[in-house]
Amino acid sequence: MKKIVAFFFITMNIGLMQCQTYKEFVAKGDDSYNAKDYKGSVEFYEKAFKMEHTSSSDLYNGACAAALNNDDKKAFKWLDLAIDNGYENIAHIKIDTDLESLHNKKEWTKTIEKLQKKMDIMSANYDKPLQKELLDIYTEDQGIRGAFMKIYKEPNADKKKIDSIGKIMQYKDSLNLVKVMKILDEKGWVGKNVVGSQANQTLFLVIQHADLKYQQKYLPMMREAVKKGNASPSNLAYLEDRIALREGKKQIYGSQVSNHPITKKPFVSPLEDPDNVDKRRASVGLGTLSDYLKNFNAAWDVEAYKKELPEFEKLLKEKKQKTN
Repeated sequence: MKKIVAFFFITMNIGLMQCQTYKEFVAKGDDSYNAKDYKGSVEFYEKAFKMEHTSSSDLYNGACAAALNNDDKKAFKWLDLAIDNGYENIAHIKIDTDLESLHNKKEWTKTIEKLQKKMDIMSANYDKPLQKELLDIYTEDQGIRGAFMKIYKEPNADKKKIDSIGKIMQYKDSLNLVKVMKILDEKGWVGKNVVGSQANQTLFLVIQHADLKYQQKYLPMMREAVKKGNASPSNLAYLEDRIALREGKKQIYGSQVSNHPITKKPFVSPLEDPDNVDKRRASVGLGTLSDYLKNFNAAWDVEAYKKELPEFEKLLKEKKQKTN
């Protein structure tokens, strides 16, 4: 056992030495997090934050790793820095299961109060009733998905539980869709200058989870909103990809990943012009496909993908014919 422990630390030290830049340390922290090596993740994030600590998203992710590693001191320190550097998502922080271990600590109340005061100042000129409605919808949308994924990822997950919570999710989605369609039809795609960034993103999330006909209906509205700065180009890319696949076309940005029918491993759903996907992703503010696929514990090999894609498409077509 001691030899194994010693080898672990040698490996970790080599990994730390090989990293030279802030981005490399953060990437290693993300990789360790995805591998559920929360201790390793915290060490990499700590190295990164000694170099700089201005990215609210990186600081927040580091705090999540620290909380999962039961390192409350670092978790609260990094959450505090995340708020100082622009973190705004008060609806998400309250339902993020990574941070559940912090909820019974006195520092948690102080953290939420600090973020709330910041949001109150920022939202002085917002449409408060509309913002609250959208944030409540966000909590419903993401909360049920968090609960679903928690059950789905359990070892030997209970299929009955998955089916049960899946039906609840569909029901909540249908209610949220009615509310969001009313907002869109009456007010249009309201921007973050009206309701704040998180409430604004709620519009996308609900449409992204809707049936194809509703996605098609509101796609032109979202495209126009992006042109006016009232919606995120990266969010639009996700919606464009999902609609394209549902219409039997190839996606453009590689945002949609499914399990291969034979290998059961993550595979990028049919993608147009794989060689230039990273250029298209960069144009809408998305990182490389290689980095994105790390979230699925998958790697991107464009040449291998081009060779495997025809067979993958054939299998998808056969599967569709069987279900029709």
